[in-house]
Amino acid sequence: KLCPSCNHAAYPRIHPAIIVAITHKNTLLLARNKLFKNNMHSLIAGFVEPGENLEDAVRREVAEEVNLTLGALRYFGSQSWPFPTTLMLGFLAEYASGELRVDGTEIVEAGWYTIGDMPPIPPHGSLSRQLIEHVLQTQLQARG
Repeated sequence: KLCPSCNHAAYPRIHPAIIVAITHKNTLLLARNKLFKNNMHSLIAGFVEPGENLEDAVRREVAEEVNLTLGALRYFGSQSWPFPTTLMLGFLAEYASGELRVDGTEIVEAGWYTIGDMPPIPPHGSLSRQLIEHVLQTQLQARG
């Protein structure tokens, strides 16, 4: 931002956050945050800590919230969401190991879902929905 009166340049702070669609075989991990209403489920997400790279943030959040480790990660896209100073960065990931166990603090329920048994998911336009739809479309194409 540039002040029109004095030409002072101000650089607003951006708070990066990650969101990740985790697949295992033909399933997608969806989780319900304790604040979600109407049984809505979404993807694992969280803020990047100072000094942490994006990939490490994805792996840390997944380990903390659902006790899983990940294999390959791939960048998907970004969105200025959900707060005004937040930049959400989306990833696709493959399950590597671990027994699904929710933290009980942020995440109160999680499970592996297929196309035919999806719970309510975030609205169109959100990065979460874009990631979910991408995974579902990929699964449909793989089925032939």
